[in-house]
Order: sequence, then C-alpha cells, then structure tokens
Amino acid sequence: MRLLTQDKFVKKLSLAHPIHFLALGFGSGKAAKAPGTFGTLAAVPIVLLMQQLSLTNYLIITCISMLAGFYICGKAARDMGVHDHGAIVWDEVVGLMITMIAAPLGFIWLALGFVLFRFFDIIKPWPIRWLDAKVHGGFGIMIDDVLAGVFSLIGVQLAVYYL
Repeated sequence: MRLLTQDKFVKKLSLAHPIHFLALGFGSGKAAKAPGTFGTLAAVPIVLLMQQLSLTNYLIITCISMLAGFYICGKAARDMGVHDHGAIVWDEVVGLMITMIAAPLGFIWLALGFVLFRFFDIIKPWPIRWLDAKVHGGFGIMIDDVLAGVFSLIGVQLAVYYL
C-alpha cells in the first residue's frame, strides 16, 4: 500500500501524537488511495470487539467516540491547515460504529454495514451533501459520516427485519 508520506498536509501530523493517531485512523488515513475505505477497515476490529458489549455500553462508547471526534477531527484539520483532508478518517471509524448498532454478529452483517456505509459516505445523498458543504470545523468533518452511519444503520436494520 502506498502512503501519503509526501503530502504537505499529512506531513504536519505525527502518529506519535495521540490526537493525530486517532484522526488518521491509527495510520490508515495515510493510504494514498481510498483513505476513507482504509479508515473504515480500521474500524472493523473495533466494531468486532464492541459487538461483544451490551447495547448500552456499545451506545456509550459510540457517543463518546462521536463527541471526541468533533475535537479530534477539528484539531487535526487545524494542525494540517486544511478542512476535512482525506487523511482524517476518525469520522469513518465512528460512522461504522453507528452503522453496526444492534446489528447481529456475523461476517455478512458486517460486510453489509461496511458496503452501505461506504456507499452513503461516497454518494452523500441529501441532506448529507448539503451539510458536508455548509458545516465546517470538527463538527462539519464528523456530521456527514454520522449521517451516513445513520442511513446505513437503517439499511442494516431493514435487512435484518426483512431477511
């Protein structure tokens, strides 16, 4: 995998810095191609571990991760000097956490959630695209992926109900 080691904005972040480490999705955001997909892949082991928790604890961790993400993504963007650089993928991590809320265990459900989340994150249907364009800062970086996660959560739950 080729990394964004020469990107002038990514060079401003250090994986040794805890906020940057999280913002870069444990380093996955440094992928030269499809950093959002690699960031979502980095969330898979986290989701697999979280699925062993009670729903209440899963929701608590997801909410804390989302709230922390407003700061994490905003700080990384400020340190880079650019809004919502592709290497900032903590929002993808949280988006997959949201997608998989109350999802059954199993590869098929995780794969469905992954594909749905990437679909909604890339396509950005209304109001996701509008918010992505109008809202800035850490909240703006996070909100499109939070909503993509909610859309994907609905898709997964509909599949669970009807299949």
